[in-house]
Amino acid sequence: MSVSGRIPSPKPALLTRITAIRTPEQDRETLVALNHHYVRSVGEADTAWFETSLAKDFLNTNPDETLMGRAAFIAQTSRVSGLRNIREHAAVVRPFGDFAITHARTTVQQPDGLEGGGRYTNDWLVREGSWRCVSARVTRL
Repeated sequence: MSVSGRIPSPKPALLTRITAIRTPEQDRETLVALNHHYVRSVGEADTAWFETSLAKDFLNTNPDETLMGRAAFIAQTSRVSGLRNIREHAAVVRPFGDFAITHARTTVQQPDGLEGGGRYTNDWLVREGSWRCVSARVTRL
């Protein structure tokens, strides 16, 4: 309390931090959308989305167990794969403050016309005020 008996006004920086607080519901909505766009971007070879959404130190584990960094992953995604109708299903989004894990399965029409699919897990971290994917693990069924 101040000498005058009044509560002093908070400093502007404190107000900025308070108004920037995210709710778990907002985080869940954001992560559901990011999860959808991650899969969409794979199917559409949308490297621009990955450029803005992957952390600089992103790592991906491929189904064959190879590990690749951000640049290699984006290059791999940029190549036309022949996959069509890739969709995410049964997504489970688990936010833990500034960290989150998404689990889901995918279905896809392969170049030979057969349906394929797999599962993936992505790890997300808030960096500089935005969610960034820091790691991914992909398996095929």
